[in-house]
This record gives sequence, C-alpha cells and structure tokens, in this order.
Amino acid sequence: MGKYRELAERIVENVGGKENINSLTHCITRLRFKLKNEAIAQDEVLKNMDGVVTVMKSGGQYQVVIGNHVPDVFEEVMQVAGLGAGGSDEADAPTGNIFDRLIDIISGCFQPFLGALAAAGMVKGFNALLVFLGSQIDGFNYTATSGTYVMLNGIGDAIFLFMPVILGFTSAQKFKLNPMVGIVVGAALCYPSVQGGALQAAFVATAGEGVAAPYSIFGLPAYATFLGIPWVGATYTSSVIPVIFIIAFAAQVQKLAKKIIPSVVQTFVVPFMVLLIALPVGFLVIGPIISMLTDLLSSGFQAVMDFSPIVYGIVLGFFWQVLVIFGLHWSVVPLGIMQITQDGFSQVLTAMYGASFAQTAAVAAMFFKLKDKNLKSLCPPAIISGIFGVTEPAIYGITLPKRWPFIYSMIGGSVAGAYLMFNGVGSFTMGGLGIFGLMNYINGDDASFVLHAVISIGIASVIGFGLTYFFWKDNTVIEETIVVETPMARTETITAPVQGTVAPLNTAQDDAFAQGLLGKGVVIHPTKGEVVAPFDGTVMTLFPSKHAIGLVSDNGLEVLIHVGLDTVQLDGKYFEAFVKQGDKVKQGQKLVTFDIEKIIEAGYLVETPVLITNAGDYLDIIEAEKKDVVITDELLTTVI
Repeated sequence: MGKYRELAERIVENVGGKENINSLTHCITRLRFKLKNEAIAQDEVLKNMDGVVTVMKSGGQYQVVIGNHVPDVFEEVMQVAGLGAGGSDEADAPTGNIFDRLIDIISGCFQPFLGALAAAGMVKGFNALLVFLGSQIDGFNYTATSGTYVMLNGIGDAIFLFMPVILGFTSAQKFKLNPMVGIVVGAALCYPSVQGGALQAAFVATAGEGVAAPYSIFGLPAYATFLGIPWVGATYTSSVIPVIFIIAFAAQVQKLAKKIIPSVVQTFVVPFMVLLIALPVGFLVIGPIISMLTDLLSSGFQAVMDFSPIVYGIVLGFFWQVLVIFGLHWSVVPLGIMQITQDGFSQVLTAMYGASFAQTAAVAAMFFKLKDKNLKSLCPPAIISGIFGVTEPAIYGITLPKRWPFIYSMIGGSVAGAYLMFNGVGSFTMGGLGIFGLMNYINGDDASFVLHAVISIGIASVIGFGLTYFFWKDNTVIEETIVVETPMARTETITAPVQGTVAPLNTAQDDAFAQGLLGKGVVIHPTKGEVVAPFDGTVMTLFPSKHAIGLVSDNGLEVLIHVGLDTVQLDGKYFEAFVKQGDKVKQGQKLVTFDIEKIIEAGYLVETPVLITNAGDYLDIIEAEKKDVVITDELLTTVI
C-alpha cells in the first residue's frame, strides 16, 4: 500500500465513489475528475481534508487541487477507483537509451501483476514438491495424474499459459491503449486455431501427410494465407514479446483512428479498426520475425556446441535469462527434446541449469540492500518461486529494472554453465525445474551427475549473491536534512522567467493561484512568448503539454512557472520545450517558447503565475517594485 493510499480512498469516497467517476486525468497540481453527478461530491469535506489544498469546478471538470505530489496521489486514486488506462494527461514514455527504454517497458508491463505471478510460481513449486514426495514416500499417493495435481497445476500454470491476455491488459495501460482492446488482442493470440501447430495440422488434414508447406517466408514454412499473404504460424501461448509489440503498434493505430473517426461512433469503430489492423500485422509480421530469430538462434547454438561444449556452456548460461525474456529460449528447447527422444541423453539444456539459482541468489542479496520497502516485500515470494525454477517475478519485477543485479546473475549462470559442460553433465529427462531439476540428472541408479548439478547450484548462487551484495548499490534517493548554521539571514534572488507586466498574485483569474494555495509569488502578463531559467538549477518537472515547468535551484528553492489558464487542454499545441525533466540549467537559459497570439485565439488566457512552491521554508518573500520586467530583472527575493 502506497503512502497516499488512505488519502486516495477518502478522495474517491467524497467525490461520490468510484461509481460516480467517468474519467480522471491530472495536470501539474490537481486531479481533474469528470463526474456523473457533481452535486453528490462533498466539496467542504474535500477542502478540509489533510493533503487536499482546495476544490474547484471549471470546464466541466471537478478539480481536486493537491500540489506537487499529484502524480503519486493520482496513481493511488486510479487503483482505488479501478480506472483503466488513458486516465493521465501525462504520457508514460520511457527515457534513456534503447536498453533502458526496453527494460522500462517490460518491467512496467509486469509490475501490476507481480504478486499474482509470484503466487502462481509458488503454487507450481508446491505442486512439484508434492509429486516428489509422492515418489519417495510409501503410502503418499500423489502423482501428476491425480485430480488434486491437475487442479493445482491449472491454478499455478494458468497465468503462464495465458500470459498474452494479462500482458495485453497491462501493456495497454503502459501504451495508453483501451485496456479492453488489449485483453482481446491477448486472447486472440491464445486462440487455439491460430497457433502454428494448429495451422500445420489443418493443412495436413486437407493435403495429407508428407506434403510440403505451400509457401515459405525467409525459409519459414507458411501453411495458410490471409488475403493472399502467406501466414507463418507461431505459438503465442506463454509468450511475452509478441503481445507487447502488437499492443505498442495498436496504440498508434488507436491514436490515428481517433483523429479521423467521428466521436459519435468512436466507442465501437475505433476498437474495430484497431483489431482489424493491429492483429493481422502481428500475425503476419511480428510472429514471423520471432520465429525467424528463433531458428537463427537454434542454428547458432548448435554451431557453438559443435565448436566447444565449454564455450557453449558459457554463452547459454549467460544469455539464458535474456532468451526467456524475449521468448527465444524455444530456439534451444526443441534441440534438447529431440536429443533425449532419440538418444535418451542430452547436454543441450544443461548449461542453463544454474541461471535460475543465480537469479534467485541476486534477489536474496538485494533483499538486504533495498531501501524501497514495497520492492523489498516482493523479494521473499520471488526467492521461493525462484527456488522452484520460476524466475519471472524476480526478473521482471526486481533485478531487470535495477540492471546490474540482473547482469550479475547472468555471470553466475555463465560460470555454472561452463562448469557443467566441462564435466560432461547431461540430463536424462525433462520437466523438473529449479531444485526439482536435479531429478533430470538421475539415470536409473546412477546419480553421479546430481553432485555436479548441486555444485553448479552453489557456484551460481555464490556468484549471483556475492557480486550483487558487494558491488551493487541501491540508487534509491533518500532525502536527508542538512543543518547549516547561519549567523545571519541569507537571501536568494529569482529573476523574471518571462518578459511582461507584473501583477499581484491575488489578481490571477484562477482562484487556486490567486489565494496562494499553491505557493507565493506573482503573475506576469507576458509580452514575449519565452520562458527562461530564473536561476541555476535543475528541471524538476516538465509537463508533457509544456505549459508548466517546475525548477529547483542549486540551493533548494522550488519554483513553478505556469503559462496560461487551463492551457493543459492544448496538449502541447503552440508550445515548444528546449529542456527535459532532470536537465541542469543556467540562469537565463531558454526553457520553453509559446505562441501568445495563437493561444489567445484558441480562447485561453496567457497570464503566467510564477510561484515559490516551498514558500514555507523561507522567513519572507519580497516582490520587486518594478512592474514591467525583462528576463534579466529581479522578480522575487527570498529570505532565510
């Protein structure tokens, strides 16, 4: 439960309950509700609530003013009210290099159901434990054919089998697609007759055994067509990457469809267009690409194995978890199945055995170092799940977002893989995962390979735990209060960020600004559409619509510059930003430009409040006497 959970519950209750909420968005300081009936909202209760500044009604919106913490409160309210994707004005776009963005997308899609994923992994592990005990204890009749096993296996395995459906929903939230459409996309990928094996079986049933596929794309057999286009089948159940890519594409289709389809029929025509375009593209393009990569990897791994089993162990042990993330581990699994079927023995999958233990050990090390209590609470169930060989909760929710623990676990898996291949270890059966995978290395009465497997567990665990514990640092920011003795008052000056005419804050057209509820400062009526930095500092917040920017000086002074009234609704039109959140800026540096005339023509005011949002930290705030300012003029002086 987040720190704003109680506040969110009280807000939802007093706006009339979740049944009274049509939609919710937020801007830089306030929650913007669209209510079915504003009359039943408890205005006075909300205004007097700790954590709420005030309540305003404007433009058909019921606005609950929160202040700087509105993004955190918004997330909690969305969960409490059970609202789907698309509620925020702020795009959930990841930043950084391609690797960082990919990690952000994958972990963001898995974060909402990590608890359920860990629970399902524990159920599968518990069921496997019961089967193992049933084979070892006389009178304990528990087998993989018993009704109890079947039920527990269904409970534990369902989330993995229907992963595209769940990811269809969560990735739709991530990419701002209608979440119900996301579920349909995921369900379509799990539909039995669209799987590669089903397409092939249908063709064989018609053409007969031994007849070659009628089409081929990049060397892949295609057994059917869609509108005359060869269709390369793939297996999508339990897959991860295809649905995420399809949803990302579908979100762009939805955005375009909303622009060209009349609003009166968008409710059903937009989903129709999204499904009709995105899913065929997914089946015809994304599926074949994944299949092609799988076949290429299969050939590559076989070549490495032929060259050197030890090198193969190093490579597969290192990359196994990456292959699992992208669903490309199926490039290796068929080779192992084929070898065991033909020879009763295989080394193809041996090298990956230590990877799950290295991953689990890395999570164990993180448990002792994490500062985030919520993330720390996910570690124990992820460790239990990992011991039984189910590492998805550990990968997607814990190690991958932090990057280095994931890399350290890859190193542990690599060394363990090299050890196993050096000693010629191979498996005689397939099926056991995690600790129960030891059973795969028993051949009748011969259990000599089991000792090597146990040693590999120790190698992987020691490396994964040790590297993470001693070399990884949790970069979670912990706010510290630094006490500085000051024998006399200190001042900090803010220069005008906008050229124009200065007016008292109480003349602002927006009551929340005019009453000083969001901070102390002034209003500038701009004569030039440019915002510059009023001091040396950092961009703390830059709203996607670019109408508002929050800065913090090198000395800790926090300033909000809000261009216009309700200009958030322009969604960035007539604005251009020259910085991004987190950038360091120098006094006078250009931050944002805006077209004054176009904004006024669109029906919006351009008056610009300049507020010190942490005014309570200062003894006094002094306004300059000059009424017409340029960007080099002093505007406000703080005293501490």
